Amino acid sequence: MSGDTTAIQGGRRISAHAVCTAIRDDIVSGTYPPGSRLTEELLARRYGVSRVPVREALRTLESEGFVTTRRHAGACVAQPSEREAADLLDIRALLEPLGAARAAQRRTEAHLRVLRGLVRLGQERARLGQFSEVRPLGDWFQETLAQASGNPSLAALLVQLRRKTAWVYAVDPARQTVPPRAPGGAGGPDPRARAIESWAERGALVDAVARGDAERARALATAHTERALSEFRRRPVPVSTSKHSVNTGSGRN
Repeated sequence: MSGDTTAIQGGRRISAHAVCTAIRDDIVSGTYPPGSRLTEELLARRYGVSRVPVREALRTLESEGFVTTRRHAGACVAQPSEREAADLLDIRALLEPLGAARAAQRRTEAHLRVLRGLVRLGQERARLGQFSEVRPLGDWFQETLAQASGNPSLAALLVQLRRKTAWVYAVDPARQTVPPRAPGGAGGPDPRARAIESWAERGALVDAVARGDAERARALATAHTERALSEFRRRPVPVSTSKHSVNTGSGRN
């Protein structure tokens, strides 16, 4: 160990921040479902570190709302209520348009190059129906737009809100694929058409940001965010299958 924020693994240092990111990713992916216990010993074994960076990571995740501490049970994955889940969407609906407006005022040419490149890639992947690549590109786009706001606190909050929304409104992978629209308009919405539309909206937003039109950027971000969040509102908030389950895996999935 070197201090109380790093561990040594195979001759390299692993920070508590890296351990925190790994645990958070596993929570968001559902490896640790809501309500499951997070014991320091098992987490240290899973990630190949000592218990010290794990303990620090759990404190950080508790401050972010991903972890809660229960009497007699210790650290557990949080179980957000439906009201808390709805509040997340309300906060995002307020802050994402603000971030877009600030980006129009403070963006750099480097930000614009990245945003335009992501729009091109997103539009291409959407047209090809490569949905597994569309979502990560969308996350990258939103993080870059948040950074372009020139407000590190706002950018960090927006990224955290997106992570928590994805986690709280996660659904069973088998239910994530929307069936294609049947001939004559029957069935659910066409995912390819929705993805193409979504990237067209992002392209228009980047144009407004590039022009420095803060009000237009805010309006476009509001419309885009509302459409995206309406999809989350239709999803069920998952519940834990076991209040005190413990993940005992020793390796990364």
